[in-house]
Amino acid sequence: MASQLVVAVGLALCLIIISMYAFQLIADARRRLPPGPFPLPVVGNLLAVGRGNPQRSLARLAERYGPLMSLRLGVVPAVVVSSADAAREILQKHNAELADRPVLDAWHAHGHRANSVISLPPHARWRALRKLCATELFAPIRLKALQPLRQHKVEELVCYVSERAALGEPVAVREPLFTASMNIVSRTMFSVDFDSAGLGDIVKEATVLAATPNVSDFYPAIAAADLQGVRRRMEPLVADFYQLLDEVFAQRLLEREAGEPPKNDMLDAVLDKEHEWQQKEESIINRSTIKGLFTDMLVAGSDTSSTTVEWAMASLLENPEVMEKVKRELTRVVGTRAQVQESDIAQLPYLQAVVKEVLRLYPVGPLTYYRAEATVGVQGYTIPQGATIILNIWAVHRNADVWPDPHKFVPERFMGDDGNNITADFSGKDCKLIPFGGGRRICLGMPLAYRTVHLILASLLHHFDWTLPEEARQNGIDMTEKFGIVMSMATPLKAIAKKRMLDA
Repeated sequence: MASQLVVAVGLALCLIIISMYAFQLIADARRRLPPGPFPLPVVGNLLAVGRGNPQRSLARLAERYGPLMSLRLGVVPAVVVSSADAAREILQKHNAELADRPVLDAWHAHGHRANSVISLPPHARWRALRKLCATELFAPIRLKALQPLRQHKVEELVCYVSERAALGEPVAVREPLFTASMNIVSRTMFSVDFDSAGLGDIVKEATVLAATPNVSDFYPAIAAADLQGVRRRMEPLVADFYQLLDEVFAQRLLEREAGEPPKNDMLDAVLDKEHEWQQKEESIINRSTIKGLFTDMLVAGSDTSSTTVEWAMASLLENPEVMEKVKRELTRVVGTRAQVQESDIAQLPYLQAVVKEVLRLYPVGPLTYYRAEATVGVQGYTIPQGATIILNIWAVHRNADVWPDPHKFVPERFMGDDGNNITADFSGKDCKLIPFGGGRRICLGMPLAYRTVHLILASLLHHFDWTLPEEARQNGIDMTEKFGIVMSMATPLKAIAKKRMLDA
């Protein structure tokens, strides 16, 4: 009798699941969603997307189903955007309705989502944080004033590489680049270095966890159970960040009380504003909000710049004729000066073209996610309220209808006959080149990232001649991508540096 009851309950559950699945398919057809692969019961299209390099599997699916494509990720409806035209409608025409973020469970760790400019919905607090960044933290006058701090960090990087060059040892490019990038960010924010505080390991672990496919995100009804433990493992990392920032705030306040001169960094800018916020009875920005903002900036700013420079070095080593053109340009503009200056960047159009081509082929954030706050029509199809929108930047950048030979490294595509950059920039206006996103959610740190990437890359090429170790010369560089919140090289780059004679 008991076994018959178990069978009956099992059959009833199967019937319920099948009925819900059938009703969902009928509802989807009536809503005129974009075309897409047929979703399986329970898992939807998760198996078709895969885990390794989803930007590539999504691009292959888009070749069959089109630049607007419907998927079901578990029970979550999603629309994938894979062309510049479709991206333009999302980021410009309908950006007011499509600028929210999906609620990813990992971001709830230590209450971080409520303070994160990356994941907050585009409402009052988010707008206030964006305004603070645009008018104070990343304002051109502040970035210009802090330029000597960035210059000093790049000089330290050059000294480190010089030591390896003197020993004839290959340089494991990623680690010193990460340290330099993180300290450029931390110096710009707090006028201190954070590498000795073990922050680098926390940043790396947090970025891995943030990009981990999480069953809680595909089945929100069971998110509270945290079955994979992603939120539980993220909790102490965010807590450590917040505690470190508490110590930084406390130290700076002690320095102010002791009458030390202001450092005019981002922390000073925030402390100058804090009294104003405290006077408001219901201020939407407070100390917790700022700690969330600074956490986002440290995590997002450290790994992205260093990863971009590593991809650039690998691309140049694979294309020595391009590297020689960059070095000739540097020789013409910088000459025998000991240091490349940020002011030189404007006079280095070919270097700028190289960076654009690197970010076209290897955008550090290959997939960007949004959430529809309202139902909208795009290119004759419906994106329903609550749907996740996946902007496949990797696919947009490799669209053969826009880019001739899209998989080839050709910086010349960004050069005009007169040597000036043309057509594509990082503003996201035409949506052909959008490594920093676009619309309301365009990357806040783009002005700092632009300076950092160009300055580091130019300095490494100005001071050193680079070659590959014997094994890499024979077998080639492994340019395989490793997907994550930042798309890095699966095999870290190693290269041999030889000091250039600048006075020759």
